[in-house]
Amino acid sequence: MKRIVIFASGSGSNAENLIRFFQNSDLGSVTQVLTNNPHAKVLDRCKRLDIPAFSFNRQAFSKSENVLNLLKIAQPDLIVLAGFLWKFPEFILKEFENKVINIHPALLPKYGGKGMYGMHVHNAVVENKESETGITIHYVNENYDEGAIIFQAKCSILPSDSAEDVASKIHQLEFEHFPKVVEKLLGTEALEVPLKY
Repeated sequence: MKRIVIFASGSGSNAENLIRFFQNSDLGSVTQVLTNNPHAKVLDRCKRLDIPAFSFNRQAFSKSENVLNLLKIAQPDLIVLAGFLWKFPEFILKEFENKVINIHPALLPKYGGKGMYGMHVHNAVVENKESETGITIHYVNENYDEGAIIFQAKCSILPSDSAEDVASKIHQLEFEHFPKVVEKLLGTEALEVPLKY
């Protein structure tokens, strides 16, 4: 069985969707969830779903090897960022090369970079009167939202759509595609090869 470790910062709806998707899978399962927010709702979800979950601070994540050592023990085949807001340290990326992926709520390279997450993205998309947006699943490198793109899915934006309407459409795309792309990645023999889905 392949092992998935999820990093999340907030509510954890995508994390829960992934956990539930892989509960009945022969291919892999979510073995633990890590968060940089000790009050994140994702911790409550994990407790309910009986998934080990831990919170950590910036010191443990990027100034020491505490989180890295936790990952070495967990030996994940894939590290999945699901609404995780901190930049990943290079020394962790080096240890798990091409095994860290992220989901972004826009069609990268548009609306990416520092500070572009959640409603910040959807507000910008609506303010710029975009006719479409979507999700991007990509490998994580040392820069925000610049890793190789694995998969994108689009949805149209109506002139009457609010940022909340866009958020709802993006959420549907995330729920539909994220688990399937993770499953496909786990099923490929060499995760090192960027996958075009």
